[in-house]
Amino acid sequence: MTVTAERSPALEEALGPGSPIVVFDRVSLAFDDKVVLREISFTLIKGQTKIFLGASGSGKSTILKLIIGLLKPDSGVIWVNGERVDDKGEADLMKVRTDLGMVFQEGALFDSLTVAENVGYKLLEEGMPDAQVWDRVGEVLGFIGLGEYADRMPSELSGGQRRRVAIARAMAYKPRILLYDEATTGLDPMMADTVDNEIIKLRDLEEISSIVVTHQLRDAFRVATHEARRDGTDIRIVTAGAEKAEEAEFIMLKDGVIHFEGHATDLRQSRDPYLRSFLS
Repeated sequence: MTVTAERSPALEEALGPGSPIVVFDRVSLAFDDKVVLREISFTLIKGQTKIFLGASGSGKSTILKLIIGLLKPDSGVIWVNGERVDDKGEADLMKVRTDLGMVFQEGALFDSLTVAENVGYKLLEEGMPDAQVWDRVGEVLGFIGLGEYADRMPSELSGGQRRRVAIARAMAYKPRILLYDEATTGLDPMMADTVDNEIIKLRDLEEISSIVVTHQLRDAFRVATHEARRDGTDIRIVTAGAEKAEEAEFIMLKDGVIHFEGHATDLRQSRDPYLRSFLS
């Protein structure tokens, strides 16, 4: 049975004017005797990136499952876009999920559909007129630089291209939040960069809030320390200034609790033995 504590002062402040996109307030979850998360609290604001790091089994992906309602916490409160989700039924959760996009490690494309059909699948399922669907598909494929691949099958794409198509599909219905679950795992550095660049572009140019779960430190630091800028009709990915770089925050999980929370510079400069071991 879920036990929910009264709102903490931090939660009361977070849910005031200009409230953030996601709020976790003292969230705990266990599977039988194994504690996965213990008293986890954080907030995600509009256009911000939270990057979750930690060893396998530390609870990183569990955070995402709690946000989209696939799991329920044992205690604590979760808010998404001003809606409390930890106590909602499936029908109400479906409404919340319309503002969430998720990109999985394997991309999860339909192999029998073209790139364009994959990207437009959810829009067609929801009954959007065909003309509007294909206009939106062309727009998002152009944004990620794969416009000429619209008629190709997923089997004709590289691993990096498949992940970018998955991102295009997730952004097609214009969610305000994108969740990335190990989106670059298994890719070589060059392909991973192309995926990281899409995460950066969506955050900086579309103001999409994002939660990035990864154990790939190279990609985590790239997303945190780079920004996207428009240069006429071109988009450039450049090293972020100090103020911009501090907008992305790292959260390191260890044994179900937050072991570290801070910016890229804080993480690099930490002398904490566990962090130093992880970074090495």
